[in-house]
Amino acid sequence: MSSTAVGVDETRHSSLVPMIIIGVLFFIFGFVTWLNGPLITFVKLAFNLDDVNAFLVPMAFYLSYFFLALPSSFILKKTGMKKGMGLGLFVMAIGAVLFGQFVTMRVYPGALTGLFVIGAGLSLLQTASNPYISILGPIDSAAQRIAFMGICNKIAGALAPFVFGAVVMSNIGTFDKQIAAAGSPGEKDALLAAFAAKVHMPYMVMAGLLVVLAIWVVRSSLPEIKPSGANSERAIGHAKGSIFSFPHLWLGVLCLFVYVGVEVMAGDAIGTYGQGFGMTPEDTKHFTSYTLFAMLLGYIAGLLLIPKFVSQQKYLAFSAVLGVIFSIGTYLTTGYAAVGFVAALGFANAMMWPAIFPLAIKGLGALTEFGSAFLIMGIAGGAIIPVLFAHLKQSHDFQAVFLCLMVPCYLYILYYGAAGHRVGQHTKD
Repeated sequence: MSSTAVGVDETRHSSLVPMIIIGVLFFIFGFVTWLNGPLITFVKLAFNLDDVNAFLVPMAFYLSYFFLALPSSFILKKTGMKKGMGLGLFVMAIGAVLFGQFVTMRVYPGALTGLFVIGAGLSLLQTASNPYISILGPIDSAAQRIAFMGICNKIAGALAPFVFGAVVMSNIGTFDKQIAAAGSPGEKDALLAAFAAKVHMPYMVMAGLLVVLAIWVVRSSLPEIKPSGANSERAIGHAKGSIFSFPHLWLGVLCLFVYVGVEVMAGDAIGTYGQGFGMTPEDTKHFTSYTLFAMLLGYIAGLLLIPKFVSQQKYLAFSAVLGVIFSIGTYLTTGYAAVGFVAALGFANAMMWPAIFPLAIKGLGALTEFGSAFLIMGIAGGAIIPVLFAHLKQSHDFQAVFLCLMVPCYLYILYYGAAGHRVGQHTKD
């Protein structure tokens, strides 16, 4: 890593230690984020909700990115990336305590508040860690580094539903029968309260681990990176200007918005999709993991191919084409075959974030943290698109709704990978 990337005091610092530390953080992102899929099923049972209200889980979680990513960029300017990451982990710990406590009390608005706070901590972490890993080395190979982070992320994400299923959702089929056989409202309420309380201890343990990690990150040897030196505007032939003088950034914000929407649809909504064919919660409780396993395969493919055999922008366009094909497959098939196509979208989605993020922040210079914050705000797509699915499928065929939401998103991602990332730049890829 060059001296301009880390500053005078950190010349020739190995990138191995930062890669390991950021990899641990991405593991945490993955575990916490991909709990949302099984949490949708969990809250439906624990709070006796319909699909629309259950999908407030991803909405509360992902909306926090929209509201708090921009403030996060100002916090990072004051704290630096390293202390900012530690602060983000601590905020996540507070959110985990709130969620575990309010679920045990069966106060759904409070539980959603806890998820919002967890998302707030993640927005700070993501605003710092994504540009950090993007400019830790050459920006043109950033997708490869983020792919490595994605493997850490998705291994955790694939494990999350199994861990949650074993600790909280075990014997869910029997529990369903117990609720149906409850002789009085009081008996049913007692069963639901006992079921809800099963998340308390796991979330308290999670909170404790997050605090320990926060202390570890702050006291680690993670170097500070100066974006103005590592991500110069000269790389794209840009003269100094405001954040609004980078059209490739704003097109990238929209691209991340629709990307996160389709990623959450493939990962978190897959259980609800399967239930549309009459599958039970017991049948669908591990479906999110299938999507995550497919994403792992996609990351491995990206690591092998980018940038040696194909550029990150061309691979992004190819991934979008796969997304369109697999989305059509979900409509033309039924049952487990259709669910298989939803899970296969994980492979198509895998290398999208690793490609979109560095393409969108390329050449932002001193505005890198600011631009990164707007990109993190785009994560709100994970709040909007799945909720649209939950609403629209009430009055329309759920497979048709899924298709009509997914295909336009992938077509826009295809545009960004093919041409949108170059808008306003004066150099070739």
